Amino acid sequence: MAGGVGAPGTARAAAPASDGASVTGLTVEHRTDPLGVDADRPRFGWRMASATRGRRQSAYRILVATSPERLTRTRADVWNSGRVTSADSVAVPYAGAALRPSTRYFWSVSLWDEDGRALPDAPAASFETGLRSTDGTTGWDGARWIGMAGKKPNSPGAPLLRRQVRLQGRKVRAARLYVSALGVYDAYLNGRRVTVPQGEGTTHELLTPGWTNYDRTISYLSYDVTGLVAGERAVTLAAVLGNGWYNARISDGSTYYSKDGNRLALKAKLLIRYTDGSTQTVVTTPGDDWRATDTGPYRGDDIYDGQTYDARGDMPGWTANGFDDSGWPGTEEVDFAGRYPDAKLVAYPGESARLMPEWDRRPRSVTVYTGVTGEAGSANGRGRIVVDASRSVTDPAAAARAAVTVGDGDTAVFDLGQNMVGVPRYTVRGPAGAEVTVRFAEMLNDDSAGADGPEGSVYRANLRSAKATSTYTLRGDTHGETHQDSLTFYGFRYVSVTASGAPVTITGLTGKVATSAIRETGSVTTNDSSVNQLIGNVRWGQRGNYLWVPTDCPQRDERLGWTGDTQLFCNTGLYNADAVNFLSHFEDNLIDSQQIYGLDGAQFTAVSPGNRYNAAAPVSGWADCGVVVPWTVWQMSGDRTVVDRSWAAMTRYLDWIQRRTGDSYAGQGALFADWLAPQSTGTQLMSDVYYGHSTRLMAQMARATGRDTEADRYDQLFSRIKRAFIAKYLSTEDGKLTVRSSLGGKPIIGTDPEDNSQTALLWVLRLGLYDTDAQRRGLVDLLAQNIGNDAAYKAAHPGSTRVQYAENTLSVGFLGVNVLAPVLTDQGRADLAYELLHQDAMPSWLYSVKNGATTVWERWNSYSEDDGFGPVEMNSFNHYSYGAIMEWMYESMAGIAKDPDHPGFRHFFLRPHVDPTGRITEVAGSHVSPYGEIVSAWTVKGRTLSYRAVVPANSTATLRIPAADAATVRAGRTPLARVPGVEFLGFEDGTASYRLPSGGYEVTAALD
Repeated sequence: MAGGVGAPGTARAAAPASDGASVTGLTVEHRTDPLGVDADRPRFGWRMASATRGRRQSAYRILVATSPERLTRTRADVWNSGRVTSADSVAVPYAGAALRPSTRYFWSVSLWDEDGRALPDAPAASFETGLRSTDGTTGWDGARWIGMAGKKPNSPGAPLLRRQVRLQGRKVRAARLYVSALGVYDAYLNGRRVTVPQGEGTTHELLTPGWTNYDRTISYLSYDVTGLVAGERAVTLAAVLGNGWYNARISDGSTYYSKDGNRLALKAKLLIRYTDGSTQTVVTTPGDDWRATDTGPYRGDDIYDGQTYDARGDMPGWTANGFDDSGWPGTEEVDFAGRYPDAKLVAYPGESARLMPEWDRRPRSVTVYTGVTGEAGSANGRGRIVVDASRSVTDPAAAARAAVTVGDGDTAVFDLGQNMVGVPRYTVRGPAGAEVTVRFAEMLNDDSAGADGPEGSVYRANLRSAKATSTYTLRGDTHGETHQDSLTFYGFRYVSVTASGAPVTITGLTGKVATSAIRETGSVTTNDSSVNQLIGNVRWGQRGNYLWVPTDCPQRDERLGWTGDTQLFCNTGLYNADAVNFLSHFEDNLIDSQQIYGLDGAQFTAVSPGNRYNAAAPVSGWADCGVVVPWTVWQMSGDRTVVDRSWAAMTRYLDWIQRRTGDSYAGQGALFADWLAPQSTGTQLMSDVYYGHSTRLMAQMARATGRDTEADRYDQLFSRIKRAFIAKYLSTEDGKLTVRSSLGGKPIIGTDPEDNSQTALLWVLRLGLYDTDAQRRGLVDLLAQNIGNDAAYKAAHPGSTRVQYAENTLSVGFLGVNVLAPVLTDQGRADLAYELLHQDAMPSWLYSVKNGATTVWERWNSYSEDDGFGPVEMNSFNHYSYGAIMEWMYESMAGIAKDPDHPGFRHFFLRPHVDPTGRITEVAGSHVSPYGEIVSAWTVKGRTLSYRAVVPANSTATLRIPAADAATVRAGRTPLARVPGVEFLGFEDGTASYRLPSGGYEVTAALD
């Protein structure tokens, strides 16, 4: 949508820069040329790109205008910031006159470098406002929530709504669609489904408008539909409504949930602008102008259970002009506004969840089986499948295009080779009335006791009550008929297909990947294939579980926004993908949940949105998500907006804890504690450390946002928490240092807590909860002994759960996994961090890789080839929490680490740690920061380290590079300390430190 016009006529202070420097990456509200911006003061961002060392911004000027041609210093008719002496280029707020609704604005930014030279003008970018209201009335031109007249909740058939209107003008200049639903919608205009731009083309969204606490907040989406309206004499606006999260048991226990069902509804406004300046709107209104039916092919849908589609009910052309809907009932208003008069209808602030064609998955094999054999001789009595070799395909290339025919008694199992989240797309041929049943699974059954079927069949016991089934009834098209579910989603690697009524041939089966993490911003690769597989597993887990909200798992009857999972993974999530708006929106949801479901309206909840499985009890580590997410988003983006917007809610939470625990300076309690840890830690200790953790983050955020009095208060509070913690938990009795982590309650799942647990030691070191450096060294020794877990350690701790595990294994759960490797590295034990990374015995990250995982598992022992399946009541094979190790991979292995004192990577650390085990000799890392792409890559050959780095323009870095001596650190033949602009900071403990200006660096160093 960029206009491509620069800003001629801008005054210049010095000769133009001629080194190829440019302005790139223009964003508004962290999006490129966005639609539906409803912020009062939109945030602008840009990057300076230059290969010249030390290039930085000294000033900027932002121009905003109603057309590209007006983007000059003298003609900008909306806002001219003037020349601002500042290096700021992240989240710079608009400060012009009030913006009008549904209006496209053009903008550009002019920059001056450190010498006052002007850079070439940036091409014009644009943004377009939404309806600029939240009351659901202003700007909607009378649009109402409407549904099918007389339709009872939960009655069969999804509502189909349509209206055809004659266009009043002669030539359409622009058309915009604003739409929301109680439930989810697929929107159509003039016979074509509304799509969104993606990559070089367009794609379909999935389950719009997403999931919120509907009685507080509902989102609407904005679309440029000019191409679907222009050139037509009439326009037909149509939609399919599904239950989504709004009317499904996934919302059981929520204030908006009804066991008798909620009525589905559509709210939409189509705004058409003509070249003569006139406008026309089409809005949802009750009555006969809008028609609706539930007799179409969409027979049933549920987030957990799947979708049922009967193609015999297809109504060709129902979304297009000229369709006869005279026999359809009219519509009536759905009284949502009356039930929830304070609910806000807001523009969705980020990118929607959508299908990503570039990640489509095709079958790697197809297995057709006709029955079961060998029950009597099998280990679990379930036998094994009888494979029809003539119809099975094992060659991946052939399987990707195979046509497979199945009839009664046959089952075809398609292996897509990757555990993924989305929906299937397939083509079938067969007679009318034949029924295809598609079931989804993450694993195949083996012969273990935990299997739920014969060996080789799909394992679905871990889905619990979720049916996760797609049913399609054929209409009998001899040319074949293609189907793709759109009102649900599935988590799966394997697709099991059966047919009844008559044989059916399946072709072209494709797994369509759905995600909200649509723009990946980071990568880490190594020369170790197992570690690379782990990295891929983490990335696929994030893709699948970042779907409108950060979920815990995508397959079973849960799929909830668990806040513990969210907070411990969010830093990794922001390294991997552009998730600033995604996580900021989740924080908004969480604040709503705090007020609706939180204890005393103050504790952040364990899940959000909704209330299913939410614990009406203190939940430290989960509740602290409300503090951790704003801090992390701010640190990674450099944008403090989410901090300011969350401040009242965060202080309400911390004040609530203080009122509950008073002068004990203890946390509020931790029901889940270190969830699923092989070695348990007392629940109260986990609560106390998280109280301290959140308090310390609050102090940092307060000081950075000018709340100095509050910063002092939180600093003092942390000091008192620290003193109380040391007095309670840190024992030096008889000269023996002990962290008394056995104190406090037992986790609701897990063994009795133990002293000196891994997680307790990690958090004590992380927060500095000790008095002396000697104690710190002692704590590091205790941690190393626990991890080492050798025969002497086991003999000294016969009652510990550690005795059943191998040497050099981890023993942390959800609240220890993201601090384990970072703390070890910070304490000078990167060797142990690498030992744990390479370990593939249970428990370890590579244990799942060794056992065939393609995503991260919920449990360290979710499955093994030796022991079979883990506990069926809670065993997800796509659960990203343990993937938080990637934070360490970015920051300490590749060496791209944020500097808390300079959020957003304005200044950052380059601190690569070479693998002491020698198994990893090559690492390449990158991250697209707000200032541009950071690169940190190293190779070790013999005793020589070759290192490459890129520091983006307008940022600086501190390099800490291992070396035998600082004199060996060279850029070519020149000592790095003598490279112009580079400042040598010193050499200590085998590490040389330098201050680096922006630019590219090729460095070598001799290692010990």
